[in-house]
Amino acid sequence: MTGSSRRLRRQRVLVAMSGGVDSSVAAALLIEAGYDVAGVTMKLWGGPSDTGCCSVSDVDDARWVADQLGVEHHVFNFGDDFERHVVEPYVADHAMGRTPNPCVECNRHIKFRRLLRRADALGFELVATGHHARIADTAGGPRIARGVDAAKDQSYVLHMLDAPVLDRLLLPVGEMAKDEVRRRAEARGLVTASKPDSQDVCFITASAGRRKFLGERIPMRSGRVVDTAGQQVGTVEALELVTVGQRRGLGAVGDGSPRYVLDVDAGSATVTVGDRAALDCPATPLEDWRWANGPVNGAVHVQTSAHGAADAAVIEADGTAVRWAEPRRAVAPGQSVVAYAGDLVVGGGTAARPVRRLPG
Repeated sequence: MTGSSRRLRRQRVLVAMSGGVDSSVAAALLIEAGYDVAGVTMKLWGGPSDTGCCSVSDVDDARWVADQLGVEHHVFNFGDDFERHVVEPYVADHAMGRTPNPCVECNRHIKFRRLLRRADALGFELVATGHHARIADTAGGPRIARGVDAAKDQSYVLHMLDAPVLDRLLLPVGEMAKDEVRRRAEARGLVTASKPDSQDVCFITASAGRRKFLGERIPMRSGRVVDTAGQQVGTVEALELVTVGQRRGLGAVGDGSPRYVLDVDAGSATVTVGDRAALDCPATPLEDWRWANGPVNGAVHVQTSAHGAADAAVIEADGTAVRWAEPRRAVAPGQSVVAYAGDLVVGGGTAARPVRRLPG
């Protein structure tokens, strides 16, 4: 093939189509932009699902949209990878008293790394998804940035994507508000135009919940509930279902005044509780921290949940702790901690369990 013919050839893009409106419009936009598009739906979870994006109807919807758009549609079964990299760590974290973030791990291991390997095998240069986030070109290389629609922003769950992935990734709806996405879907007559967004974890059903899911995989252990002085004030039936910050489901605790979970010690099967003020902390220890392009000196804004607010803080240069500008609610160990400078992701890691109270 000559240099001229290579330049004229359309780039091939494999679009991850979940069966939702965002990925449907992402595929349509790429076709309009002149890319050679094929759709793929990743079959990840083979068990019951009524809240996420892995049901049989989702696969059917994605196939239907691909047919409407006139592109090929594939289904890749990555169930074994999903079980190994997402479900098993999820269960193990709960057994250790941690609160995992399975959507982050799914994106880390499956929706990008595994998908890119399959794209390579099939001769696709690029992959695309319907995530509400953007890829910003910076002097240090491509970086994840917040999507235009703040209410739908998904940069938090994509914070770990590095330059080799971002160089081959397209996020077509990141520049659009969700209302505009739906309008474009309606204008094209796509069957997913009015489909509700998927919610929650795909392998935890609304009808059965975490208790049944975990109870089928690990034994549920009772635990002591103690106050900050170490005095027992109650019990919990299932230590594995307790998370830092929790208030409900603790049974009768002490004198009946509101109490919040401050710590879960799986080793001693002990839950420590305290009042609302005791839940506030000046700092949060971190593990597995990675700067996007070297340490940032000074204040950043840090987000600790997918749809939570970002608070002013300073990240230690070695990534061992985030120190909050104002004391704030403790972060459950296992949750992702993501730092932003403006809309740009500058680093991310995981909240660790404090081994001691960090000084202010």
